[in-house]
Amino acid sequence: MSKLIECIPNFSEGRRPEVIDEIVAAITSVEGAYALAQEMDPDHNRAVVTFAADPDVVVEAAFRGIAKAAELIDMQSHSGEHPRMGATDVCPLVPLDGVTMEDAVTLANQLGARVGKELQIPVYMYEDAAKTAGRKNLAKVRRGQYEGIRDEIETVAARKPDYGPAKMNLQAGSTAIGARFPLVAYNVYLGTNDLSIAQKIADAIRHLRGGLRFVKALGFEITERNQVQVSMNLVNYTKSPVFRVFEMIKSEAERYGVAVTSSELIGLVPQAALMDVADFYLRLENFSPDQVLENKLKEVASGASGSEGSVSANFYADVASSSPAPGGGSVAASAGALAAALAGMVCRLSIKKKKFADVREELLEVSAKADALRLKLTKLIVEDEQAFDGVMAAFAMPKSSDEQIEARQAAIAESSRNATLVPMQVIECSLDAMRLARVVAEKGNPNSITDAGVAGLMAMAGVEGAGYNARINLKDLDDAKFKKEISDRLAILMPEAQKISAEIRELIEKALV
Repeated sequence: MSKLIECIPNFSEGRRPEVIDEIVAAITSVEGAYALAQEMDPDHNRAVVTFAADPDVVVEAAFRGIAKAAELIDMQSHSGEHPRMGATDVCPLVPLDGVTMEDAVTLANQLGARVGKELQIPVYMYEDAAKTAGRKNLAKVRRGQYEGIRDEIETVAARKPDYGPAKMNLQAGSTAIGARFPLVAYNVYLGTNDLSIAQKIADAIRHLRGGLRFVKALGFEITERNQVQVSMNLVNYTKSPVFRVFEMIKSEAERYGVAVTSSELIGLVPQAALMDVADFYLRLENFSPDQVLENKLKEVASGASGSEGSVSANFYADVASSSPAPGGGSVAASAGALAAALAGMVCRLSIKKKKFADVREELLEVSAKADALRLKLTKLIVEDEQAFDGVMAAFAMPKSSDEQIEARQAAIAESSRNATLVPMQVIECSLDAMRLARVVAEKGNPNSITDAGVAGLMAMAGVEGAGYNARINLKDLDDAKFKKEISDRLAILMPEAQKISAEIRELIEKALV
């Protein structure tokens, strides 16, 4: 699959596995939806299901899961440790491969509108999909839980849902649907059954009480273990990493003479989050994800298989051949990918050194963004070649009859639009890489300043090269509206790229004097 989006619905049922099995079966009944994990907690009376799907089917799959939960779970009799507002308590969409946050927000709204209309469940949009600033934070949306929303939804204006009726669905409750950055659900167990200690530690580390910026935390009693737990959502693991959260909980626990006995991850976790933990505790020098065996094997296997989206090991020889593709468009995307790779390298050469401690968090974020851009631009190398092949195939269509001529002209127009949109993506991604290059040129390791400069040059090559491709593909199009949209967008992007490129050059020249 060339595009993937992750969906992690949380259901208010943790004691009847047969119910969750039915819900998962409903989700995976949609072709192209793949169950990745399901976990249940009887004390919380909650289940977390993770599935991945193509953006074209994720709304249908999530809708079927929410509908089945509404049928099988009755909130009027539900009880559990975890805060909850509905049978499907929350349903976030997380952009993964080839999907932007804007795409995820659009899909979340499609899902919310459908759940509200067809299932008559009040829907509140949260995180990046929030329609008002006050609903970005899930805790504020869920304030009062099922009972509080039930009692106020019809009379308190602030409780009016974004979709669906302004009346509680007594059986299914209400639902929060959103789009967000990958979240790490993380619990730490303490060597005590004193709930007040867990609650005090949760207060100390969560953002709303002055703790870590991207941590949400609550203290719970886990009766079956005769222990208490600090239960957390790390909403941005790059800025509030797992190791920092763990160390802060250990420090707070020591104040009460309590030990940390263990911790657990709920659902799936990004590999980068665990690599950060290994990096921190092992004090690795110049560590790179490319050093992970499985990553390298995956990269080699992808290149060897020649699968869709992989770049040929003979890419440069292919460019040099007599074939018109891969050509300038693919090379422009390659330049952008190299720019992102260099920006990531400079980050990794900086974040280990004490002198960059003040900007470490920022550079960690830049590194994660650079890695994502490198992968996206690498795929655009192939997509540009495929777009060119599509144009050639359209021109090769028969034209012996009026019907064939009409079909051929329509195919040429559609393939030309696609061959314009791909380089536009290259421009956008290369410009993002250039923005990152400016950050590392200014704040990264000065010993790598020229690497940041080369990143800026390569990014500009990606922008300008893709700009040539986009413009030439517009020439044969009769679609005036489309041509204007692209031309207007280019008029914004190109000057910005030139401005940032000049700023990077200035930084490099100053450093070389």
